[in-house]
Amino acid sequence: MSDSGIEKISEIIHGRLRLGVMAYLANAEAASFTELKAVLDVTQGNLSIQMRKLEDAGYIAIDKAIVGRKSLTTVRITPEGRAAFVAYLEALSGVLGGQLKT
Repeated sequence: MSDSGIEKISEIIHGRLRLGVMAYLANAEAASFTELKAVLDVTQGNLSIQMRKLEDAGYIAIDKAIVGRKSLTTVRITPEGRAAFVAYLEALSGVLGGQLKT
């Protein structure tokens, strides 16, 4: 099975929620925590835990600010995160043989 390329699939990105965060940010560049929570339909606690894993890997950056009297958490994909996401997609494509069959 080692010829399949499955060993190249990032465990950090491959989790369902982490993959959702990376896919969304790959298109949007940045999003608020509230936006990600709504789009991915997850709890605040679960999203926070998964984002911490991506942040620890250097794939996302989290900025916190006070706007008016409310806190605003903005999440953005880093250049390292974008490169890791592209590598993840290439590895997944390799495992699938370059195409999806239905």
